[in-house]
Amino acid sequence: MSLTFSLNDGTEIPWLGFGTGTALYNKDSTEAVKAAIQNGITHLDGAQLYQNEESLGQGIKESGVPRGKLYVTTKLEETPSVPTIKATLEISLKKLGLDYVDLFLIHSPFVATKEGKLKSWWKEMEEIKKEGLAKSIGVSNFTVEHLQIILEDATVVPAVNQIELHPYIWDTGSKIYDFCKEKGIVIESYGGLSPIVRAPGGTLDPVLANAAERLAKESGTAVSSGQVLSKWLIQKGVVVVTTSSKVSRIKEALSTASLPDLSADEISAIETEGSKVHKRFFMKHAFNE
Repeated sequence: MSLTFSLNDGTEIPWLGFGTGTALYNKDSTEAVKAAIQNGITHLDGAQLYQNEESLGQGIKESGVPRGKLYVTTKLEETPSVPTIKATLEISLKKLGLDYVDLFLIHSPFVATKEGKLKSWWKEMEEIKKEGLAKSIGVSNFTVEHLQIILEDATVVPAVNQIELHPYIWDTGSKIYDFCKEKGIVIESYGGLSPIVRAPGGTLDPVLANAAERLAKESGTAVSSGQVLSKWLIQKGVVVVTTSSKVSRIKEALSTASLPDLSADEISAIETEGSKVHKRFFMKHAFNE
């Protein structure tokens, strides 16, 4: 099932993105990217910060899948190494071996906010979109306050805001989610499996296990707690960005979209139990934590 979400600029984004950060950070991602594409992934999520854009580009090339069938994201590093944002993207495109990216994000608002440059950065992003170097532009790790600052003068509303999102930060994440929904900004989630990968044994575990058991009965296939977490995100209209070098994990992730839906009660239980604790694992400085 190739599920996509519509962005506010008329383009479509595949629901599942393969990230080249975390486990692949600063590592050659060629084989992992190639395996992901060959097993049905079309959306690749890179960044200047991950220091592996060349191998992401190589993996795309070696996959043999035409560029037009793929959706490629990269992100502006927190402290750009050259004077203009356009120049950083041109360097990225050269490394990736591409003429354009489908999505270009400001990776973090932290440095720009400190230097009072958030609005001017966004203006540069708008120019990049106008020139066609990126089909869509967006942000990452932005709070409601950061979004409000750029929206004051924006002529283009960010297409997405990519944030760490899972039930253990739903207490504060829901505020960003609601604001973005109101403004027509799609949320992308990274670290979505954190409750089971980075904080197992929490109050959420039995809720996920019960839902997985019911979905397994209904679908006649094995269902994992990780799939329940991803299903929760999908039903919220959230794009899931995940990383795995295991082909079995990639296939499991891809099959999540076609599982039966979680019930309203299950969604409510996931959010209620999740909100009892607050656990952020990434980019704490951007959220003053």
